[in-house]
Amino acid sequence: MKTTDVRIWDVRKKTRRGKDTYEVRWVVAGREVSRSRRTVGLANKLRAKLLMAQEQGEQFDTETGFPPSMEEKAAARTWYGFALDYTRMKWPHASPNYRDEISEGLTWVTKALMPQRPGRPSEQALHRALRDWAFLLPGPGDRDLPPEARAALDWVERNTPPLSDLNDPAVMRTVLDALKLKLDGQAAAGETVRRKRKTFVNALRYATELGEFDEVPTNRVAWQKPSKVVEVDPRVVCNPKQAANLLGSVSYVGGYHRARGRRLVGMFAGMYYAGMRPAETVGVTLQDCHLPEKGWGLANLHRTRPAAGKKWTKTGAVHDDRGLKNREPEEVRPTPLPPQLVAIWRDGIDTFGTADDGRLFFNERGGLVGASTYSRVWSEAREFGLPPELVKSPLADRPYDLRHSALSTWLNAGLDPTEVAARAGNTVEVLLSRYAKCLHGRHIIANKRIDDFFLEYM
Repeated sequence: MKTTDVRIWDVRKKTRRGKDTYEVRWVVAGREVSRSRRTVGLANKLRAKLLMAQEQGEQFDTETGFPPSMEEKAAARTWYGFALDYTRMKWPHASPNYRDEISEGLTWVTKALMPQRPGRPSEQALHRALRDWAFLLPGPGDRDLPPEARAALDWVERNTPPLSDLNDPAVMRTVLDALKLKLDGQAAAGETVRRKRKTFVNALRYATELGEFDEVPTNRVAWQKPSKVVEVDPRVVCNPKQAANLLGSVSYVGGYHRARGRRLVGMFAGMYYAGMRPAETVGVTLQDCHLPEKGWGLANLHRTRPAAGKKWTKTGAVHDDRGLKNREPEEVRPTPLPPQLVAIWRDGIDTFGTADDGRLFFNERGGLVGASTYSRVWSEAREFGLPPELVKSPLADRPYDLRHSALSTWLNAGLDPTEVAARAGNTVEVLLSRYAKCLHGRHIIANKRIDDFFLEYM
């Protein structure tokens, strides 16, 4: 509907979060319309165009608020604008680690789409601005940014291509190939590539739902995906004797009186004897355990405390508080505890007690044990518990390798894969593809059996 019932007001100044903008307001058939500009000059220019159209007798549209000579065409949706919208949509319901993945994936895609032209920020500045400010709520428009980050994001906003460019197979291939790289230009690990690609594809599916694409554009490119199976390096797997030596060495870290290592012996023992993930051991509580004086015990695992980082969690805490990995929030996984582990946990409780909420493992202040803390303790324990030639090897290089060793030990002991998978919280498919590895030194036993077999015929 068109009308000449138009009143145009003066420009007014608005201040928000310390920044000034200038607003042009006018009324079309009783409906107020406004547009803001960054400078007073731009605002006055817009107002002058409106006044000229009114003086020339143009009829203003009651829906858009503009005369025909100034009808605003819907701007093509840009990749960067869409990526910010996607972040806002996903953020409230995403776990901290998934938020981190979203930020990582969108950062790499955005960098790949940005043109190589004069004025482009350095790779480091662009990466930091996108990773730490753009794809992190609250968004860049709702926070005060450092000058370098603001300059980088302003450049991105001016130079971002239309979202529709991703329909071009050549553009799509360029982006997908960029996901294969690390910051130093070297090839990224397969798991990293899959993680970044997953975020990208999920974002494109959302764009397709919104009607931006007829189909997900990645479907048009025959691109070689990294293998889904990431096999455990058999060199990291330790045998029972090595594991026992390493667990004993943990107690020497930090000295006897400081007890830095002694507090964590049971935590590492849980990873080895019960095949628990580090985040599961951090959150295990006494009330969820049955620890008899003799025989096997039981831990009803239902809570994990993964370290995600303050900027990703809803509470601003370093650790998230969530259910088991790949399980429903309320699901419980009964985990048998061997007698050796029960004895170690009981001894730890007798010596250090429990945290206020019943957690078995905690730092000197009663807080959660950080990943950096237990990683440092483990690194020092390897120096005590392994001979020099193995200290320099990948053997049990990370605390998580204790879990790899546990699952490999159970499989080599002849346990049914279904039972092993249930105890570990994995699927049988993942178990057999990743953890069915020989123990360190197991090949020696196999070689001896082959030698004995041939000796029978000599």
